[in-house]
Amino acid sequence: MSDVMISARNISKTFLLHHQNSAELKVFSGLNFDAYAGSCLILAGQSGSGKSTLLRMMYGNYLANSGVLKIRKNGDWVDMVNAMPREVVALRKNTIGYVSQFLKTIPRVTTLNVVLEPALEREMDRETALIRAKELLTKLNIPERLWNLAPSTFSGGEQQRVNIARGFMVDWPILLLDEPTASLDEKNRDVVLGLIEEAKAKGSAIIGIFHDAYVREKVGDRQFSVLNNEVSEHVC
Repeated sequence: MSDVMISARNISKTFLLHHQNSAELKVFSGLNFDAYAGSCLILAGQSGSGKSTLLRMMYGNYLANSGVLKIRKNGDWVDMVNAMPREVVALRKNTIGYVSQFLKTIPRVTTLNVVLEPALEREMDRETALIRAKELLTKLNIPERLWNLAPSTFSGGEQQRVNIARGFMVDWPILLLDEPTASLDEKNRDVVLGLIEEAKAKGSAIIGIFHDAYVREKVGDRQFSVLNNEVSEHVC
C-alpha cells in the first residue's frame, strides 16, 4: 500500500449555534479513515452528512472537537486538531492544495495572477510559472482575452475553471477537491478528470467530493462514507 498522507482517528465535530440559544448541531462523530499517496479517496454521503465540513477540517478551516487528524509533511506528522496557526499556514503553502466550490479572490486581481499565486508563493521561477498557468487556462478553455481581467465578473463555470487552474498550478502532496466539476460541461469536466489522473500519477493523495457518479467511477480508488463511517474499495 502507498504511503499514508492523512490519518483520521475518532474525529468528531459539533457546531454551537450562538444565534439559536446556543443549540448544538452534531455533524459526525468517531470517524476513522486513511488517505494514500497516488490514490483518490471519495467522500460519500447524502447532502448534510458533513462531507464539506470534513474536507475543511483537513485544510484547517474548521477544528475537530475530538480525535486525531494527522497530515504528513516531509516524513513528519502534523495533527490538525492541535496545530498552531503557523503550522497550518506552512501546510497550505507547501503540502495541501484545496479547490473549493466557489472562487474567492481579491477584487481587480487578474485571472493570470490568481492562477499564478500558489507557484509564486513557493518561489517558482516566474517565467516557468507563467508557462504552466497559460497551459492550464488554455486546457480549461478560458479565452486569452480574459486572462488580464478580474474573474469576479465571469460566469460561474468560468470562475470554477479559474479556481481549478489555480488548484492544479503546483504539485501538491495532498489535494482536496470540493465538487470541482459541478458547474462544468462535459468537455471541461473531462479536462479536470485528466488533471486529477495526472496528479495521482505524480503521487498526490486526492480527497474529493463528487456528486457525479461518472466522475466518482473514473477517478475514485476508495470510498469513505461519512454517514456510516466505512471505507470501501468499491466506488459507486
